[in-house]
Amino acid sequence: MQRVLHEIERAALSALDKAGGGGMGESELAAAAGLSADQARRGIEWLRHKELADVSESSEAIVSLGPAGLAAASAARGEKGGGKGLPERRLLGLLAGTGGRPAAASELQVAMGPDFGPAMGIARRAGWARTGPGGTVELAAGLDAADGAVSVCEGLLGRLEGAGGAGMPAERLAAGPGEAEALAALKRRPGYIVERSSKSRTVRLTAGGMLEAARLEWRGGGTAAKAPGAIDVEAAVPAALPARLHPLTETIELVRDAFVALGFTEIEGPHVQPGFWNFDALFTPQDHPAREMQDTFYVAGPRNGGGNKGAAYGRAPAPKEHARAVSDTHRRGWGYKWSEPESRRAVLRTHTTCVTVRHLAENRPRRARVFSLGRVFRNEKPSYKHLAEFHQVEGVVAGPEASMRSLMGMLEKFYSMIGVQRVRFWPTFFPYTEPSLQAMAYSERHGKWVELFGMGMLRREVTGPLGMGNAPVLAWGGGIERIAMMRYGVDDVRRFYGSDLGWLRGAAAACP
Repeated sequence: MQRVLHEIERAALSALDKAGGGGMGESELAAAAGLSADQARRGIEWLRHKELADVSESSEAIVSLGPAGLAAASAARGEKGGGKGLPERRLLGLLAGTGGRPAAASELQVAMGPDFGPAMGIARRAGWARTGPGGTVELAAGLDAADGAVSVCEGLLGRLEGAGGAGMPAERLAAGPGEAEALAALKRRPGYIVERSSKSRTVRLTAGGMLEAARLEWRGGGTAAKAPGAIDVEAAVPAALPARLHPLTETIELVRDAFVALGFTEIEGPHVQPGFWNFDALFTPQDHPAREMQDTFYVAGPRNGGGNKGAAYGRAPAPKEHARAVSDTHRRGWGYKWSEPESRRAVLRTHTTCVTVRHLAENRPRRARVFSLGRVFRNEKPSYKHLAEFHQVEGVVAGPEASMRSLMGMLEKFYSMIGVQRVRFWPTFFPYTEPSLQAMAYSERHGKWVELFGMGMLRREVTGPLGMGNAPVLAWGGGIERIAMMRYGVDDVRRFYGSDLGWLRGAAAACP
């Protein structure tokens, strides 16, 4: 079959053929064919569409210094013991200057300012320093080992500083001993490392492309050969169905973006949780019907962790202080002897509240605005409004100024951001909040009020054992699928998990 090729295609074919069939990057091809970068990209896509060329894509992580990393790298060029460089370097220098004697934490804080907290956290986790009696700090390990570990981080910062704004490939930067771990640690620090992905494409001729290039050469034209015939600009083209996100994925991203815009931080947790965090920490009695296998999925794990009746965790599910406080609360509130083995049973989480409650217990923040979004599991028979696996978003607001009125205002703003305008709050009951409210949204499609999120103030029986004191902690949560049903006018939640491509392609038109 005689092909009609554009002059850009002929130039690209000729350049690839002279290079032996391929293995050329876009910029290399543009230079060899005498094309601009835009013409080269256009020609590559045309040749690929006609199956005359194959294009392979690759990417690599490029890292460069952020503002904090640039400041630390510049400071590190001074003497290591002179109070410059990374915060932990300054802390080690101050501790080394005491001659082996413990230093007062208050004096170190005055000397280092806001850098003391991060530096002390890093030094304690690495085992370089420890706190002693009377608010003192002392070296806990050999200074040489700590100095070497910090030097690895400083070496990475120095090399990135020398690379300038262009940065370096992460694999080339962190190729030495301990450098991969040091780079990962620097990435976790805000403002130290900026990472971006650099993509490249390589073009090779297919067998058909080599044959077409040979035909051009045989006709004696090379890049100047003119193929007979003309392009029919009115010819029919095949229908194109552009890719799009699944409606449920769009709803999840919409909810996530809304809460982030409202100043919340997302936290994550595993799907498999000990019963302690899923039930006991929320003041759910151990004989509650929700903990039966008819309602909850129990997991026979982890590996080597027990039998086949919902195995126990191989270690305590919570620190002793939390377990003791929860045990005392259950004994006083429910009048029974709390069982630690029962709290160890592994379950597929029935809500995401276990993630935020555990976050509060482990961090005990004076103020918090966090949310968790993910899959939850309940042993229910699937129906038009229930699933055994679905998505839930849940969060907490903690702080002296937190109130039910502020929570209602925040949720009203959230609903307006996702397109829900008519919202009411009705009094209701939830096991671990008091007072409790139910957020209701008006569905124009169904002509009635629909339940969305539950909300309320966590009971003292929940916040007390978590170590949150008397500060109010507000909680809210609900299912994502219910929001998606309202957005897309769906009456059966199972539609989101079906394979009706006709509906999926037209779902965007149905969304208000």
